Amino acid sequence: MLQLSPAPHISSPKSTKKIMYGVIGALIPALVGSVFFFGWRALFLVVLSVLTAVATEWLFQLITHREITCSDGSAIITGILVAFNIPVNSPWWIAVVGSFFAIFVVKQLFGGLGYNIFNPALAGRAFLVASWPSLMTGKWSSPVHGFISGLDGMTQATPLTILNMSPSLELIQALNSQTMLKALFVGNVGGCLGETSCLLLLIGALFLFIKRYADWRISLSYIGSVFILSGIFYLVGVTPVNPVFHILSGGVILGGLFMATDMVTSPVTTKGVWIFGIGGGIFCVLIRIWGGYPEGVSYSILIMNMLTPLLDRLQPRIFGR
Repeated sequence: MLQLSPAPHISSPKSTKKIMYGVIGALIPALVGSVFFFGWRALFLVVLSVLTAVATEWLFQLITHREITCSDGSAIITGILVAFNIPVNSPWWIAVVGSFFAIFVVKQLFGGLGYNIFNPALAGRAFLVASWPSLMTGKWSSPVHGFISGLDGMTQATPLTILNMSPSLELIQALNSQTMLKALFVGNVGGCLGETSCLLLLIGALFLFIKRYADWRISLSYIGSVFILSGIFYLVGVTPVNPVFHILSGGVILGGLFMATDMVTSPVTTKGVWIFGIGGGIFCVLIRIWGGYPEGVSYSILIMNMLTPLLDRLQPRIFGR
């Protein structure tokens, strides 16, 4: 059989299924880290979220008589990332509702994989934060293996939450200390179950960059702009914590490496990719400093998702025009 398609005719050994399962593999180190730091409940929430995502996609496609694609891995990724964005001591139904909303409303109602405007996992998190803010921003658990010595007073709040509460000079010094930065990099801090260990997230992302399953330019521009802008605000006294704290805390690394790089909701043009990342980083810092929530990663990327169709119009001039 012949396949007819318009030029240019580009072949690639990569397939959607291969890329999706590659991303799943890249998320495994952070998943193992979440179980190590927060206990087996982290794995329970991830499994519950994944099962909900896959079941929702399968049921929707079955009812609407569409091709069943729940085994391509995209729903599994959404389920993992939704779970990664919730506190480990959240009620079990938070993971279920978040994954259901992400798959049913954000992905399938827009036409399925390739047609969704927003990153499903981030939209699911945004829905949960808007619907149950006290559960999503106020129920934090310290790591199972204990907190970093000398900072025991922070075990029931994330570093970003403490920063948002107008901390004392002593706490600010603790947030800027090498001990805290080391804890943030390794992951031995309170927070959402999949965002705390920057080290494990970087290990997984390195695999994606080597395989070219993710665009490193988006990650570099997003994380870099957060670092530069927060550094400027730190120097002029707008924020009391250094820029390294800003990129290591919260979901900057998780969002910049695994969510902003979503192929469906990020630009394909060279200029668009850089603008997307830089714009997302700027929005993240602005929301963190002046917004009502301590975190700004989710909304910053969702805002840039809306601008992706416009950024895709930044094509190079065609020869002869």
